[in-house]
Amino acid sequence: MKNYTITVNGTVYDVTVEDKGGSGVSPVTPAPAAAPKAAAPAATGAAGGVKIEAGAAGKVVKIAAAAGASVKKGDPVVVLEVMKMETPVVAPQDGTVASINCNEGQQVDAGALLATMN
Repeated sequence: MKNYTITVNGTVYDVTVEDKGGSGVSPVTPAPAAAPKAAAPAATGAAGGVKIEAGAAGKVVKIAAAAGASVKKGDPVVVLEVMKMETPVVAPQDGTVASINCNEGQQVDAGALLATMN
């Protein structure tokens, strides 16, 4: 499953897409941003089995949940600024944040690992 952030007529939607295979449709891969990137941070805590990735290229403006925090499906974990709009990246399921793999102010590409969960 992949999480994406889609903007339609100025309204931002966070969507999850499940690949059922054999559809004959190729996935669309967004072009990477040309902005400079900050050095990758060291992960805080042990990595979890559930990855939380950026749905679009942008700048990390807020870490909304710390490593060790319990979160519910849909709770914001990281907030990105994408095209001058703040876009929450949310927990895909209930669980505990295992690691935060980004820093506030860091530029990230689409698909970049932001955090992990258990």
